[in-house]
Amino acid sequence: MSASLSKSDLKDFLDEKVDQYNQPEFIETDPIQVPKQFTEKEDIEIAGFLAATIAWGNRAAIIKNALRLMELLDNQPHDFVLNASEKELDRLQKFVHRTFNGDDCIYFLRSLRNIYKNHGGLQTVFECGYKNEQSVKSALAHFYSVFYETEGERTRKHISNVTKGASAKRLNI
Repeated sequence: MSASLSKSDLKDFLDEKVDQYNQPEFIETDPIQVPKQFTEKEDIEIAGFLAATIAWGNRAAIIKNALRLMELLDNQPHDFVLNASEKELDRLQKFVHRTFNGDDCIYFLRSLRNIYKNHGGLQTVFECGYKNEQSVKSALAHFYSVFYETEGERTRKHISNVTKGASAKRLNI
């Protein structure tokens, strides 16, 4: 796609993509079905973020594992993030999707807990980062720094760092 599309051409292109992808039959075979099963904003954010995190490989496997992860979170991702005991977090130790393992999953949930308890949630973190420089790149960089406020060296491979030139495709979903 050319960077020099007119507003009218861009609108036509985006309308075409809405028609193509905003269809029940597309959603049935796409990981977007995972966050779409929720109605609360925070549940949608967390489910979408976690599904996007493991969105590499076979779509059917991504969907299966993302749905399994939601089951491990009692199908209440926001409540689980905020209130899970150490024992409840430990049951995530058995979760694996490709190179994303239980340790990664537990770190992600602890980091999300920090984000929701101390930073106002995912939306607020991205908005704060965007306000810095009015760019998506600054929003993604801010999110990365907040997400890794606590130690988690192993998990760094699962979140792209745009300050080091990464494209952050999964974060831009």
